[in-house]
Amino acid sequence: MSNNVIEVKNVGKMFRLKDGGTRTFKSAALGWLRGGSRHDFWALKDVSFSVPKGETLGIIGTNGAGKSTLLSLLAGTMQPTEGTVVSKGSMSSLLELGAGFHPDLTGRENVFLYGAIMGIPRAQMQKRFDAVVDFAGLAEFIDQPVKRYSSGMYIRLGFAVAVEVDPEILLIDEVLAVGDVAFQKKCMDKMHDFKAQGKTMLIVSHDLGTIQKMSDRIMLLNNGQVLSIGDPGDIVTSYRTSSGQKNADSLKKEWGTGDVKVSGVEFLDGAGETVEDFTAGGELVVRISYKAEKRIENPVFGFSISDDAGTILHGSNTQIAGTTVSVVEGEGSITLYLDKLFLSAGSYLFSFAIHSDDHKTNYHRIDNAFPIACRNDSTAVGPCSFPSRWERV
Repeated sequence: MSNNVIEVKNVGKMFRLKDGGTRTFKSAALGWLRGGSRHDFWALKDVSFSVPKGETLGIIGTNGAGKSTLLSLLAGTMQPTEGTVVSKGSMSSLLELGAGFHPDLTGRENVFLYGAIMGIPRAQMQKRFDAVVDFAGLAEFIDQPVKRYSSGMYIRLGFAVAVEVDPEILLIDEVLAVGDVAFQKKCMDKMHDFKAQGKTMLIVSHDLGTIQKMSDRIMLLNNGQVLSIGDPGDIVTSYRTSSGQKNADSLKKEWGTGDVKVSGVEFLDGAGETVEDFTAGGELVVRISYKAEKRIENPVFGFSISDDAGTILHGSNTQIAGTTVSVVEGEGSITLYLDKLFLSAGSYLFSFAIHSDDHKTNYHRIDNAFPIACRNDSTAVGPCSFPSRWERV
């Protein structure tokens, strides 16, 4: 017998969207008589996967990839256009801010309403009510209409109810970012408890560090299709590399005289193997190929590394390092060694430059054109991840 509690087979979800744009009165009238001008949009197409009991499956992807639509299909708030979705066991979901709450009802009344929707008897919800209110921290507001709640209060009550009904399967969309830091930690602790109890969770989040740590597997959606599913570290690194390339395409700048140009860049590990990512603290070797149209004396080769928004984190050059390149002519290469690159997990962009030793002539500058991802299990904040230790005296 299968241990899977969720089975999704060949699922597609199509929406019929109205065409936009400026239209004349005549064309609008003709469109109305013909039933309107619309086109089909497939938010999901041919999606198949299964989730065994007790697994936490993370779901990542760019905005519009189909993540929230998929969770809505699993929760039953939408029906697939094609394919099948089968789940086994009680399911609780937190898909969007205040989903399932009636704005004119009080927090107390909405707690019992949610329980009724979940099929939980009122007497049973009464026993859990104090735990819900305590988790949400809303004792003094619980008898106020939820339409008066702030977004943070909404989400605190929604998460509290969703977890305290003790479901076998929990679906969570990117709503935890609304809560404050203390409540986010409370939620994470609760989710760790769920994992320890053997519960099944599906989590959508743009917080790649958190979802990587929480998940047993991660699924990457792209344009409504499953691009890959597997080891959290591998999938997140692949996604970061892809995102880095998109950032590089949008942030790339290039200029110079062209007398000598960077003709290629290759990232290598300490063993000389080509890599697309590196591990924080490890060695990264960069082989920079160049082509000189004429003899150039005393050129300076430089580099910088930036975050995925293009903010420079560090830069240096051969002149600063005390390395003299006496002359370049024709084709050749120069190698940059970064022995210990302590960066946080993420996607980074390299820039390279070749200029005269008096800094007056830029032969070639190519900014934010070479992405690479960094692996790091540290939960430290900020772009850098320096080793540190503490001692109590």
